[in-house]
Amino acid sequence: MPTFKITVAYDGTDFVGWQRQAAGVSIQGLLEDAARELDERDVAVIGAGRTDAGVHALAQVAAFTLTRRISAGTVVRALNARLPDTVRVAAAEEVPASFHPQFDARRKTYRYRIWNGDVLPPFERRYAWHVPGTLDVGAMQRAARLLEGEHDFAAFQATGSDVATTVRRIFQSRIADCGLRIDCGFPTAGPESAIRNESAIRNPQSAMLVYDVVGDGFLRHMVRAIAGTLVEVGRGRQPAEWMSSVVQSRERGRAGRSAPAAGLFLVRVDYE
Repeated sequence: MPTFKITVAYDGTDFVGWQRQAAGVSIQGLLEDAARELDERDVAVIGAGRTDAGVHALAQVAAFTLTRRISAGTVVRALNARLPDTVRVAAAEEVPASFHPQFDARRKTYRYRIWNGDVLPPFERRYAWHVPGTLDVGAMQRAARLLEGEHDFAAFQATGSDVATTVRRIFQSRIADCGLRIDCGFPTAGPESAIRNESAIRNPQSAMLVYDVVGDGFLRHMVRAIAGTLVEVGRGRQPAEWMSSVVQSRERGRAGRSAPAAGLFLVRVDYE
């Protein structure tokens, strides 16, 4: 009974999120339906984590076990033949049966994209948050860096969440100014491509801002809440140092509102 680790990319706009639900189409549900056809039995597909409705992924990781012997290449072709074009299995590999995509993960990288121009290009409406008006990107960059390290991130957790601990370690929290390069920060580019531009001087015509955050785990809506809080700083409503007081408060009401799901991408899951 081979166990496969798969890497999945998807446009989350039209789905209820990763997790199978009673109503609506989910990524997990689509994969399980496809695997059922492949193995002629119910197959449980376990993901590295849940993405919410409307959130995208470049490299979500999942795993499942089949009863039939099949090659990794055949798994990719067979699943993609049964999935919609907005969901693609990019790679597959056979792994030990003990592999768990969630519990074995060491770090995850998320990206949030903000279009800071007067007019949102129509082809960006599904993949960025439109925030018109002047933003102080330097202040946003300073605020983002204050999140690096181990902290209690309860202030950025969705109301009603139930987890054992809200302490997480953030290895990198950076925001970059990409100017009018609409390709910058799109998930086809790695996270380092945006971070290299972090110190760029802001051009008055600049539009695309990219927030990259790497951590050992994330709470529900955490990245979106951080993005909303960074925009509060960028708009001058709060100083950069306010970010630290929000973290220390552990109160969701002290942080900014959650940014829309459309701008969020799961970029990568690392296991070493």
